[in-house]
Amino acid sequence: MVLEGNPEVGSPRNSNLRHPGSQGSCVLSSPGEDAQPDQEPIKYGELIVLGYNGCLASGDKGRRRSRLALSRRPHANGVKPDVMHHISTPLVSKALSNRGQHSISYTLSRSHSVIVEYTHDSDTDMFQIGRSTENMIDFVVTDTSPGGGAAEGPSAQSTISRYACRILCDRRPPYTARIYAAGFDASSNIFLGERAAKWRTPDGLMDGLTTNGVLVMHPAGGFSEDSAPGVWREISVCGNVYTLRDSRSAQQRGKLVENESNVLQDGSLIDLCGATLLWRTPAGLLRAPTLKQLEAQRQEANAARPQCPVGLSTLAFPSPARGRTAPDKQQPWVYVRCGHVHGYHGWGCRRERGPQERECPLCRLVGPYVPLWLGQEAGLCLDPGPPSHAFAPCGHVCSEKTARYWAQTPLPHGTHAFHAACPFCGAWLTGEHGCVRLIFQGPLD
Repeated sequence: MVLEGNPEVGSPRNSNLRHPGSQGSCVLSSPGEDAQPDQEPIKYGELIVLGYNGCLASGDKGRRRSRLALSRRPHANGVKPDVMHHISTPLVSKALSNRGQHSISYTLSRSHSVIVEYTHDSDTDMFQIGRSTENMIDFVVTDTSPGGGAAEGPSAQSTISRYACRILCDRRPPYTARIYAAGFDASSNIFLGERAAKWRTPDGLMDGLTTNGVLVMHPAGGFSEDSAPGVWREISVCGNVYTLRDSRSAQQRGKLVENESNVLQDGSLIDLCGATLLWRTPAGLLRAPTLKQLEAQRQEANAARPQCPVGLSTLAFPSPARGRTAPDKQQPWVYVRCGHVHGYHGWGCRRERGPQERECPLCRLVGPYVPLWLGQEAGLCLDPGPPSHAFAPCGHVCSEKTARYWAQTPLPHGTHAFHAACPFCGAWLTGEHGCVRLIFQGPLD
């Protein structure tokens, strides 16, 4: 067995080469080592899965939920690179048999593998995300299908990796969070097979990409009223930033983007090829509307007693406690091409164009006619503005700036396609703008 220690690996030249490891589940409420027992734990940030509007269809349970807060652990569990070994393949299993030793294995050929061992890092906390329900995964994420909900059933084959990615958070201010592709498995190992994209860096270290990749997009101008979508990049196993591959699983990597980093910002999007997550910082969440504010807006809108311009019935947004069930008699409906809000009616159908196609009685435009639902995931909102716009064709309602931001944000789909989607249900947006201004009859207009 040939072991070639590389002392340079143990002292990386920049913070992007620092790797986390994880044992045990995510601690959401335990105070940090410096905190008093009655103090709230230090929060690094929150991850929100797009497409669920505040809660999974089956309910948020344990590590499988639509939103997860990452907080300072009682004890650091991060790891960092230590020593690199060149090993002949028959001895690889022996080298990886120590479950207490975190490592990344790069298979270069049938007769040559490179294993990078990791050592404990007392300055970082590690959180792992993936499809696996094993204990080392802190946030269990399943595939989100367009229109909301998870892809279920034995025939639904997931494209999300069991150990998709890991986030490393500094335990001391400013609590910087960094993302890396791939997570450590039950044997504390990350294994990149012979077909995986991998390479030796100019400074002699190893790096690689996962099969379907981990993509990240940082918004321009932060996640605020002035935000604009950024550029999608791919994050490597070592946390370096690359341009996108020709297709999601191509073996040829993109170009290194040296002036960008894997540091998560407020509003950063993380795509795992099947589900997209939004990262919110504690400071960013303070600017976001609260559930109490959203409920106050709903009540204010209903207090104005908007009317159906044809049936003259009073309209009212349903309580979020009722959930997205069958619309009730007072549910407002909208023609998504023009934005005219009505109560439900059965006329104007254009069956030759589909069951949802209706002709608006006010302006004669033909298009989808759908019920309106308030967006209830406050962390997806850019500002606390009034619910004035609806996404097309799903009918989820939010503020104008929130609607316009998500309508111009392309989200990855499949191996190389991108589509703008409603952040509350995941439905692909249609029409010229992807959203429409709501036109109420009465004081709300």
